[in-house]
Amino acid sequence: MKLVSRIFLFFALLFSVQSFSQQVIDRVVAVVGGNIVLASEIEAQYNQYLGMGYKTGHATRCTILEDLMYQKLLLAQAGHDSLKVTEAQVDQEIDRKLKYYIQQFGSVEKFEQYNGKSVESFKADIREKQKDYLLSQQMQGKITGELTVSPNEVHAYFNSLPADSVPLINTEIEIGQIVCKPGINQELKDYSRKKIEDARKKVVAGQIDFCAEAAAISDDPGSKMTCGTYKSIQRGQFVPEFEAIAFHLKPNEISEVFETEYGFHFVQMIERRGDEIDIRHILVAVQSAAADLQKAKLKLDSVRHLIQIDSLKFCEAASKYSEDKDTKNACGLVVNPQTGTTLFDIELLGQVDPSIIFTLNQMKPGDVSEPVLMQTRDSKQAYRLIYLKKRTEPHRANLKDDFPKIQEAALAQKQQKVIKDWVNKKLLNTYVSIPDDYRACNFENNWSKAASKK
Repeated sequence: MKLVSRIFLFFALLFSVQSFSQQVIDRVVAVVGGNIVLASEIEAQYNQYLGMGYKTGHATRCTILEDLMYQKLLLAQAGHDSLKVTEAQVDQEIDRKLKYYIQQFGSVEKFEQYNGKSVESFKADIREKQKDYLLSQQMQGKITGELTVSPNEVHAYFNSLPADSVPLINTEIEIGQIVCKPGINQELKDYSRKKIEDARKKVVAGQIDFCAEAAAISDDPGSKMTCGTYKSIQRGQFVPEFEAIAFHLKPNEISEVFETEYGFHFVQMIERRGDEIDIRHILVAVQSAAADLQKAKLKLDSVRHLIQIDSLKFCEAASKYSEDKDTKNACGLVVNPQTGTTLFDIELLGQVDPSIIFTLNQMKPGDVSEPVLMQTRDSKQAYRLIYLKKRTEPHRANLKDDFPKIQEAALAQKQQKVIKDWVNKKLLNTYVSIPDDYRACNFENNWSKAASKK
C-alpha cells in the first residue's frame, strides 16, 4: 500500500477503539520538523491492523511510522505555508463521520458501548487529530491537486503492468429504486405533537432538564445522547424549516414546537458566533400506522405490475411515483457516494446493507423486485422496488470496460511519484530524528538518511 493512500486509512482508524494507546508506556519515536511521533500512536494503529486481520510484524510498525512521519512533514509544511482550518470545518467533519459510524452501529448507545465513552468525550479525544487530518489533506492537495493523466498516460500505465498484476475487478452492480412512504396517520400525528408540546412545557417550566428529556424522548439518533446538541451550525446544513426557526432565536431562547419532514421539534439557542450557531433540539417523529404501511406496499405492487407488462418504463415510474428526492429525477438510479458513479462493488454494498444483497442475489439484470421493506434516512419505515439495471462478472481489468478505474490507478501512481519527490526534497532541509531500533526500517523515502545527518 502506497503512502499517498495509507494516510487516509490511518485517519479512518481514528474512529475505531482508541483505548489501546493508553496501555503503552509512551516515548518519542520520531521528530519531524518539530512535530513528534509517539510510541502510543504506532501501537494504537498496529493494534487496529491486528483487529482487521492484517499480517503484522516489525515491518508493519515501520510502515506505520513512515505514514506518521509523512503526516508530520505535511503538518510542518502546512504551518510554514500558514494553512488554516476553521473550528467549524473540524466540527463538520467530525459530525459527518460520526453520523455515518452511528448509522453503522445502529444507535448512539451501541456506538458509545463499543468505544467505552460518550459521543462528546469521543469527539473531544479525536478533535486535534481530526484538525491535523484536515490540514494534511489541504497540504497534500497543494502538492497533487493539479495533477491529471492523459489518455496516452493511462494506456502507457496499463501496458506497463505485468500480466499477473492486472487487478481483478469484483462483481459490480447498477441499481435503481422507487420508494413509497406510508401516508401520515392523523391520529398518530396528533399524538406526536401532544407528546412534544408536553415535553416543551416541562422544559420551559424547569420541571425537567433539557438533556434528560432529549435522552428520554428524542427520535434524533445523532444527538439524543448529547443533550440534543449540534455545534458550529452554518446555513445549509439542516432543512430550511429548521434553520428558519433556529437562526432567529436569541441565546437561551426556546422555540415553539414546529414541524419538518422529520417530525416535530423544539430548539434552544446555546450560542451565536456571527453566522454560526450552537443549538440543541428535541425531535418527536410521527410514526406510521401498519395499515398505512400496507397501502404503500400495495401501491408499489401496482407500479411493479405496470412495469412488468411494459405499460410503464422503470425510469418513467420512478419520476412519477417515487418519493425519494435523490433518485426520482435520475430514472431512480442510486449514486455511490464513495465514487460519484452509479456502480457499486457488490461486496462493499453487502457490508453496508446486507438485506439488499439477499434481494439482488435472486434477480437478473432487468428484473424489478417485489416491494421490499426499508428504513429511510429519518429512521422511518417505507417500501421500495429495486431495479437491477446491470451486473458485471468478476474479471481482470481491461481498458474497454474499466477505463475510469485504470485512469484512477494511473493518477495515483503519478501522485505517488510527485509526493515521493516532494518528501525527499523537503527532507534535505527538515530536522528528522529516529531512534536506533527504527533506523534499520526499509522506508520508501530517505527518512533514515535525513536522520543520520542530524
